[in-house]
Parts: sequence; structure tokens; C-alpha cells
Amino acid sequence: MLGESVRDAVLCDWRTAAIDERLRAMLGFIETLSLRPDEIGADDVAVLRAAGISDDAIEDASFVCVLFTTYVRLADTFRFAVPPEESFRTSATMLLKMGYGFPSPVKWFIR
Repeated sequence: MLGESVRDAVLCDWRTAAIDERLRAMLGFIETLSLRPDEIGADDVAVLRAAGISDDAIEDASFVCVLFTTYVRLADTFRFAVPPEESFRTSATMLLKMGYGFPSPVKWFIR
């Protein structure tokens, strides 16, 4: 894991945080996918590939983005209770160890 100081810097401004350029490219892609999904196209994926990001990493990040933006919209709509921060830490640890555990149809579209 990158650590809390890197996380905080990325949350403050991912464009200027001291992170790997591949991560910066992916965060830009994820921002666009989250806020302006109609602007995402094959050229955006080509930029990520040119930066050295694998199709599997692009797929994983895209799925996480789509899932979390959907969760946030549902949570806002239905006013879900937000669990304590420790719950998020526990979930993150589990996901890092086990992954999300579902097959991906995105592979059919991004290759």
C-alpha cells in the first residue's frame, strides 16, 4: 500500500501529488470516467496503455470506479448510513488480499 500520507496528498490534488506517472494517468482516466463518462473513448485507453498500464489494471480500476460511483449515488439517494472509518480499513485490507472476485466482461471491450 502507498500509505496515508500519499493517500492524503492524492486526495488533496492528484495532479501534483508525488506519485508514479502511471497512477497519475489512471487517476485522470478515473476522474473523467466518474464525472464525464460520455467523454471516455478508445483514445483514453490507448494513453493508459502507452503509459505502461496493463489491460487488467485498466479493467480493475474501471470496475472499481463504476462500482463506487454507483454506490455513492445510491447512498446519497437513499441516505445510507456511513460506517466508521475502521470498517473501510478492514474492507480495504480484505479486498487487497482477496480481490473483488468476479469475472469481467470489460475484457471483451477494451482489447
